Amino acid sequence: MHFIIKINSKTKYIMKIKHWILLSIGAAIIFSSCGQTNTKNVKLNTEMDTLSYAIGADFGSNLKNFNLNGINYDAFVNGLKDRIDENELKLAEEEIRPFIQAYITKLREEQAQNNLEEGRAFLEENKTKEGVITTESGLQYEIIKEGTGKSPKETDIVRCHYHGTLIDGTVFDSSVERGDTAEFALNRVIPGWTEGLQLMKEGAKYKFYIPTELGYGQRVRPGGAIEANMALIFEVELFEVKSPETKN
Repeated sequence: MHFIIKINSKTKYIMKIKHWILLSIGAAIIFSSCGQTNTKNVKLNTEMDTLSYAIGADFGSNLKNFNLNGINYDAFVNGLKDRIDENELKLAEEEIRPFIQAYITKLREEQAQNNLEEGRAFLEENKTKEGVITTESGLQYEIIKEGTGKSPKETDIVRCHYHGTLIDGTVFDSSVERGDTAEFALNRVIPGWTEGLQLMKEGAKYKFYIPTELGYGQRVRPGGAIEANMALIFEVELFEVKSPETKN
């Protein structure tokens, strides 16, 4: 089970920034070797043509992941050529990487704020719906099916099926779709899970609406599906509760 384990995404983010910069260098090299500026007429006739296009497409994917819309491609190409041709740069060398990093940080902060506002608005409306219960912490849940077995303690191991989506319905992880139940320690997951599953009994199926404070907060999950400050939705079916001593 990968999505619930608590991790520090700072290292992942720094690695992604470095990867982005390295890709720009690689794109510059390929651009120089091809010497083509009219993208509409580019043909993939040789192995180097194909490699050039592949690196460009991969680089474009990274730009898209950072939501860098509105790129001025004339300025982009000019920057590539100035670097390759060793022309005088329009920015000081020491300004380039900090500028890129600061801009991406600004975009992420803006997106995180949007996610926070959207999540709060969703949960505010959701709590008024029939059957939705809100706990003191802000966790919301619906009882789809009640169980008759025992309830887990925070220190227990649970075996369950789960189906996780964003508030827009996007599926980001699902043991149901994989066809294999997940087993994990209840004190090793996000707070919304730790609290929510203790409300359940074996055999129960609940739907949880988890505010960002009980989810991943400011952390960004690997792969980018879960961004900072996103509210999350899980359908969880609890099959078995084990004490740590009986895990095996």
